[in-house]
Amino acid sequence: MSLASTQNAENRMGQEPCASSSGVNSLKACLLIAVTYFHFLIFAQFAFLDRLAAWTTNAFSLKAAMAAMAFGGVLFSLLTAGPGLRWSARLRIQASLALSALAAFASTAQLNLPCALVLSFLIGASLAVLTVTIASELRNWIGRDPWLKIGLGVGAGYWLANVPVVFTASSSAQAILSGILCLAACVLVPRITREFPVQLPYLSPRPVWMLISFLALVWLDSAAFYILQHVPQLKAGTWQGDVHLWSNGALHLAAALVSVWMLKRFHAAWTLGAAGLLLALACLLLRHPDQTIAASVFYPCGVSLYSVALVAFPSLLSGANSPSERARMAGLLYAIAGWMGSGLGIGMAEHLHQVPLLVIAIAGAVILLPVLLWILRVRTREALALLVISAISGVFLARSNGTALPQTAMERGRAVYISEGCIHCHSHYVRPGTADVLLWGPVRTIAQVHQEKPPLIGNRRQGPDLSMIGARRSTLWIKMHMIDPAAVSPGSIMPSYAMLFRDQRGDDLVVYLASLHASDPELSRQRAQWSPASEALARASSLRGQQCYQRLCAQCHSEQPTLLHAWKSSFSHAPEDYAAIPIVPNAFLPDVQTTVRLARLIKFGLPGTDMPGHEVLSDEEIASIALWLAPRVASSALTHQPTVLARTSLPPATKE
Repeated sequence: MSLASTQNAENRMGQEPCASSSGVNSLKACLLIAVTYFHFLIFAQFAFLDRLAAWTTNAFSLKAAMAAMAFGGVLFSLLTAGPGLRWSARLRIQASLALSALAAFASTAQLNLPCALVLSFLIGASLAVLTVTIASELRNWIGRDPWLKIGLGVGAGYWLANVPVVFTASSSAQAILSGILCLAACVLVPRITREFPVQLPYLSPRPVWMLISFLALVWLDSAAFYILQHVPQLKAGTWQGDVHLWSNGALHLAAALVSVWMLKRFHAAWTLGAAGLLLALACLLLRHPDQTIAASVFYPCGVSLYSVALVAFPSLLSGANSPSERARMAGLLYAIAGWMGSGLGIGMAEHLHQVPLLVIAIAGAVILLPVLLWILRVRTREALALLVISAISGVFLARSNGTALPQTAMERGRAVYISEGCIHCHSHYVRPGTADVLLWGPVRTIAQVHQEKPPLIGNRRQGPDLSMIGARRSTLWIKMHMIDPAAVSPGSIMPSYAMLFRDQRGDDLVVYLASLHASDPELSRQRAQWSPASEALARASSLRGQQCYQRLCAQCHSEQPTLLHAWKSSFSHAPEDYAAIPIVPNAFLPDVQTTVRLARLIKFGLPGTDMPGHEVLSDEEIASIALWLAPRVASSALTHQPTVLARTSLPPATKE
């Protein structure tokens, strides 16, 4: 080898990064992208929202927290892109990962609204710094074949988020896992090396047009995601069950690799155009619940196609040559297309419950326009292929005879009842000829049951029958019980469904359950004549009645700062604290008639109020509670402060 050749080789070695170090950095960068996507998907979009619902059921509070997250995301995307943050890129990434882990761990605690707002802002800010900095520094780490590394990182993040044991875990477990991964990623942040030269097969569209295209894509993605999560029939056909979850993960990973191939082989606009077409088809199909399977294929494929380009654009497609230029591009892209586009899509879906056809058409035209213009100039065969695909899609949609989504609150609530699996613990059929008729009736005929589509007889009955629940419980009681079953019904094994009340699903379910009632004069007569068995009346004990009252009734009939304080303003009649009523000495000796009337109200509830029945208590327990209540109810009447029970249960001769 000549001296000149040796010197040239040495110069190349000095200019090119070490192969072994670049390979390690590429792997670290790939894992960093995967952790970032996992944290955003599982924690920011799922676990944190569930934790918010556990802290508060107030819709305004939830929206305020989401707005705080978006504000933090937009603000710090722009600050990171500007001269505001002077820290080194590696330190910025490590700090944002540490803050992301802190936010994930903190979300497992019970926080008030101000703390939740601060935490929401912190989540948005840390994610903004993390994503913008990673995008601006990828060229320094990613090595040769950068498209594959980015695609593997994005695909792995989506795949891990859809692993059934992860996706179905509790929100606290998801938050802890996300926090652990963020902490682990702190040590994986590569050190800055020399940039790798990147050669593109084609130039990308103008950055402004790419920004608009990404905005349209994120808008469609966020709207479709919100609809899939909040329409029970669609959620059941896309994200419920291990088969769906494994399929989603595989589709995301496969589509990410296809995106890598398209970005390397074709114009970048083709990748965005394909993603836009798939998302537009998914949004169209979501208008037809019987086409959920097709939508569940198009949606994840479209998301992963554009997600790889979203990561690659600032570093590899925008034409920015320095980290500061790439940071500015990433900051604008993620602030406008990412955070603002997501907010616009979610807001539209929340109010309209579907993606309007006009929005789909405009978004599709914006995304596909660069491809169409290029095809018209250069390719004729591709133009024909696109027309054929569009025609086939149109025929496919035209032949779809899917039913419309449920429109009334009762229809939507019934769909929630089905999708949440309520039939696994509650029957929807009162067995004729049994004691159930008096407790849960009236009875429906088999013909009436079969008129339902689908029938909801139920698999088993671990809880009470709900076929006539609206006749036995008020809407307030049903809502309270859905949010905190154990507080309303001590000893209940039913899980909390508070997460349903962070959107419309919870209220729709309450409307549906409250609608389940029917009148039966004969059954009403039997209940009006019911009394505890004579043996139970003889064994009744005032002391045992006091114990039952403290265990079963004090949740509402007391001044405890729990259930009553949380819902006091919602009760139709404020529940009285009977334990606090002083008994007038020698003023009343409870007779059998008063005890029986009180026992009847305790067993079947008090019509016109939120007081429920206690159908499953034994006759002796009911009689004991009535025996303990009787002198207190009478004393309230004699002191000219009659309680609701006094006005309802005392014999006419003693009423004031």
